[in-house]
Amino acid sequence: MLRAAGVGTGDEVIVPAFGNVEVAEAVTQAGATPVFADIDPATYCLDPSMAEAVLTPRSAALVVVHRFGRTADMARLRDVGQRHGLLVLEQGESEAPYDETAQRRQRAAYLDGRLNGVRTPYGGDGHTYQQYVVRVPGNGRPDRDAFARAVRARGVECRVPVKTPVHRMPAFRRDIQLPETERAADETLALPVDAALTKREMHRIVSACNALGGLLQPAF
Repeated sequence: MLRAAGVGTGDEVIVPAFGNVEVAEAVTQAGATPVFADIDPATYCLDPSMAEAVLTPRSAALVVVHRFGRTADMARLRDVGQRHGLLVLEQGESEAPYDETAQRRQRAAYLDGRLNGVRTPYGGDGHTYQQYVVRVPGNGRPDRDAFARAVRARGVECRVPVKTPVHRMPAFRRDIQLPETERAADETLALPVDAALTKREMHRIVSACNALGGLLQPAF
C-alpha cells in the first residue's frame, strides 16, 4: 500500500511503537524509514501532537493503528496530514457483530463499576472493547507481571497486550524516549470481556483483581 502510494526510499513514515511490529516492517519493505511517535494514553493510538513533533522534511506518511476497540483522533491526525502534505493511512481491527459488541460493552460496564486497585479503560464514544485493557499502577513491569501471575493463579485468564515496544526491539532499536508508550507497555493488562462469559466468571474476575488491590498504589 505504501509503495502504491509512492512512498519509498528516502521517505520517513510516522508510526506507533506500541505494538504492531508489522507496521514498521511494512515501512522498511517499502524502502522507507519508520519514525516512532508517542501515543495518547487514553486511546493507545498515535498522539497527533507527538506525531507532528517528529516530522522532518523527509516525512511522507502517517500510519494510524486503532487499538483495543478505541479509535485514534482521526480528525486531528488528518489535519496534521493535510497541513504537512502527508499521506494518512489507517489500520483498523476486525469488527465484531453488533450483538457481540453490545455484550462486551455490558461486561465492560460491569467491570468499570466494580474493579478497584487498577485503572479501568477510558470508555468514550464508540469503544467496542475488542480488549478490556486496565492499568496496573506501580513501579513498572514487575508489578504488572506479578499481578498477572496472581490473577491467573485465581483462575482468571489475562494477557499482556504489548510486551516490548517496537522501538526497543533489536531490528528497530532507537535511542529515543516515548514515555507514554513505555509506561503503557509496563502497566497494561487485558482482562476477558468475551460475550460468552457468565455472571459467575465476571464475579471471579472482580474478586481476583480486587483481592490484590492492597499490593498496588490506589487507582486514579
